[in-house]
Amino acid sequence: MNKTPILLAALTMFGAIAGIVPGASAERVRGRVVAHGADGGRIAATRAAGTDGHGGYARGRLVASGDAGVTALRRGIAGDGDRNVAGRSARVVYGAHGGEAARRGSFHRNADGSAGRQGSAYVHGRNGGSAHTSGSIARDADGHVDGSRSTQATGANGNRYDATTTIGDGVVVRTATCTSAAGDAIACRGR
Repeated sequence: MNKTPILLAALTMFGAIAGIVPGASAERVRGRVVAHGADGGRIAATRAAGTDGHGGYARGRLVASGDAGVTALRRGIAGDGDRNVAGRSARVVYGAHGGEAARRGSFHRNADGSAGRQGSAYVHGRNGGSAHTSGSIARDADGHVDGSRSTQATGANGNRYDATTTIGDGVVVRTATCTSAAGDAIACRGR
């Protein structure tokens, strides 16, 4: 299915709605686009945005299905009018031949200068391999940054990779181990 004309229409709608300025008189705007392809594929997109006494918000969803599998995307962002903003997003993809991947994340930014971000992602290959990662990082109002990330990956043959990265007071520490399917320590490839 040729999705280009449909995606252009969806992006045009998203752009028009995203142009809402916080503080505008409109309280809410919504839009929806649905298109079907000759091969049975489908794209559906919805978007909503608006303002209220606490600030502005925007959220949307995009789902596409067809020969390549299914993709779904969701995101939202909100502000309170005092320069405090928070948002989150998620995406999942199901491959036509059995693979699967997903990610989700959130963030916040406050008027005092503090901010943070959290996120995770995973992938499962159709032949048995998988990987997962998650992490977070935060900055306080004084500018101190702390965070961590962990990653695990398992190959279709059962070999495993585990890594952790932390940051605190400007110091970054990374550890990584690799094990065979039998649980024996093996050398990690790469740098």
